[in-house]
Amino acid sequence: MEKKTVRASQKLKLNQADEIRFLRKIVDITAEDLDLSLILNDVVKIMTEFSSADSVFIYLFDEQKEHLILMASKTPHKQELGKINLGIGEGITGWVAQENKPVAIGKRAYQDTRFKNFDVLPEDKYEAFLSVPIIYKGKAIGVINIQHKKPHDYQESFVGAITSIGKQVGGVIEHARLYSETKQKALQFDSLIKVSQSITSEHYLDEILSLIVVVTAEMLNSKICSIMLLDEKGSEFVIKATQSLSAEYKLNPNVKVDNSLIGEVLKMRKPLIVYDVRKEQKYFYRDLAVKEALTSMIAVPMIVKEKAIGIINVYTKNPHTFTQEEVNVLQMVANQAAVAVENTKLMEEALKAKEALETRKLIERAKGILMRMNSLTEEAAYRMIHKKSMDSCRSMKDIAESIILMDELRKT
Repeated sequence: MEKKTVRASQKLKLNQADEIRFLRKIVDITAEDLDLSLILNDVVKIMTEFSSADSVFIYLFDEQKEHLILMASKTPHKQELGKINLGIGEGITGWVAQENKPVAIGKRAYQDTRFKNFDVLPEDKYEAFLSVPIIYKGKAIGVINIQHKKPHDYQESFVGAITSIGKQVGGVIEHARLYSETKQKALQFDSLIKVSQSITSEHYLDEILSLIVVVTAEMLNSKICSIMLLDEKGSEFVIKATQSLSAEYKLNPNVKVDNSLIGEVLKMRKPLIVYDVRKEQKYFYRDLAVKEALTSMIAVPMIVKEKAIGIINVYTKNPHTFTQEEVNVLQMVANQAAVAVENTKLMEEALKAKEALETRKLIERAKGILMRMNSLTEEAAYRMIHKKSMDSCRSMKDIAESIILMDELRKT
């Protein structure tokens, strides 16, 4: 049987039965899985089948609705997914999201004044372009783009059908997002419990901080999480813990508090969010960020007793707009980490005080022995212990213990 070729000028046709069939497929997706990435991939497959498109892109708004992020694609774009983003009104995609209206261009779409070109997307050279908003409760939450390599005349009925599917998809996506948020909150709650338990444990500070960065990185799905504390002078940040496997990151030089981006976090005692550190002039490690594929960053102060003693940094591989809830959770973790540091310092100070008291008792006892044996004054006995300590490069505690031991041996 001879195959019929579809001319470039032929119109895309459909009937009501086809539209209902594809709408049912969209509904069935939710029953199969609640994972957002899997749902988006299924939507791409359905849209491809429905439109015979050469390219299907799905963009979704981030949580703050500041950017549209490329989340799914028919063609392989592993490096671009999650990274390519558009502002509201930027490009045809941004225009569709802003106006909540579809756009259908049959040929030379790349010449449209609204068109936004990405050097990494070969689809930018395709002729035909159909873009429809993904609607939920009357508002755009994303955009579906359908493209054909050759010119196509998108019929009004076809555009209407795709628009209807876009509305149906909106509910499915929001349902998946709600499920994802519920899972994330459960993970955050579990993570906070782990952090709290670590603080009350008998582990050393290094172990506690290491656990905190691992749990935090997992909780926020971040590539790198690090804890940086102030040095003794309070002028530089020193990396104390990180779950990063990058040796170069671990060997980063200390960062000056003054004139540094993270220094502002300490001074203002407020969180700082940078959407792309690679483009931030004041960011100290820009070259390393490019090399390690670090993009978005959030830094929060570690505060205890109204005093900032360090910061927690979190970096993501893909551009990410941190929600207020994420900021709040991270601030809770940072403050708990600050408590761990403070408790350790108090324990160290208590141990030092205890050791100093024990040393003082030993020296007093040794002085008494010297005073009795050599008829020395208290001051002369002390000078003798001190001189012996200086001459032998041993502590006064060691000298005192030796004097006491010799006296006990003499008595036996």
